Amino acid sequence: MTEPRERSFRTPAIILKRRDFGEADRLLTLLTPHHGKIDAIAKGARKLNSTKTGHVELYTRADMLIHRGRDLAIVVQAEMTAPYLPLREDLARGAYAGYCVELLDRLTAEGDVDSYRLYMLLDETLVRLSIDQDARMAARYFELKLLDMVGYRPELSECVVGHEPLLPEDQYFSAGEGGIVCPRHVAQAGSVMPISMEGLKLLRHLQRSSWKAVAALKVPPAAHDDAERVLLGYITLLIERRLQSVDFIRQVRRLE
Repeated sequence: MTEPRERSFRTPAIILKRRDFGEADRLLTLLTPHHGKIDAIAKGARKLNSTKTGHVELYTRADMLIHRGRDLAIVVQAEMTAPYLPLREDLARGAYAGYCVELLDRLTAEGDVDSYRLYMLLDETLVRLSIDQDARMAARYFELKLLDMVGYRPELSECVVGHEPLLPEDQYFSAGEGGIVCPRHVAQAGSVMPISMEGLKLLRHLQRSSWKAVAALKVPPAAHDDAERVLLGYITLLIERRLQSVDFIRQVRRLE
């Protein structure tokens, strides 16, 4: 027999989305470590004198007391515990944070309670985007770890058609097959994207390494461009749409 869910609980939560609701409320999408992704109303949060004002900002972590209502959860109390200020002070860092949050939101469903690893990955990524120099590398690392966690780990070590180990040469990536296709089997794979040996090396290193090992990497821009193009193509196929935050990142890059 399934145990009834607790009606009220206290939890840390990262704010993924925030929309105006009614005259004075905000509708939040939250990621929590043990209760999954939750939509919750922060009543009166748009009022200047509300105790929640300033504690329910996008891409921040807050300690919350949440009550499960009949239709929507209600944020009873909220206290910001991690503001990640550089994400609001630096346009590029904020753009990458928006991308990581949008990607996680698209690849996860509300009510999934096996979310501790997802929550920790996002929390750690927001910290990295706040303090590390290479926000772009932090986003690539996040993509590969997230894809692994949600069951879409791309195959980067062997050909997905012939299943033989890859030779040290330029390869192809099949989004439909979910991995690398070697030159000898490319005719059997349908739609593919070329990827350089250097771009593939970067993806493989990101996939198998800790962030500490990745953060010190010096990667040629062309190799990173290759890796980014392949991952974005794969992600677009998985979610069946283009992420809005990708275009914003490109606009920000043109300003730099």
